[in-house]
Amino acid sequence: MACNESRVDRILRVVLGSVLVAGGFYFKSWWGIVGLVPLLTAAIGWCPLYSLLGVHTCKVPQKS
Repeated sequence: MACNESRVDRILRVVLGSVLVAGGFYFKSWWGIVGLVPLLTAAIGWCPLYSLLGVHTCKVPQKS
C-alpha cells in the first residue's frame, strides 16, 4: 500500500471526517460512523477507491 494521498488531501479528509463524526454524535445519527472512513484513510495515507480508479494525489513517485 503505497501513499496515494497528498498532504492537502489528508488534511481535508481529517476535517471532513471530524465534522461527520461530531455531527453524528450531535444529531445521534449513523453519519458519525461514515465519518470514520475519511479519518482512517487520512491516518494511513492510502485510499482504496483511489487505487481502484488509478488516482494519485501524492507527489512522491510511485513504485510499480
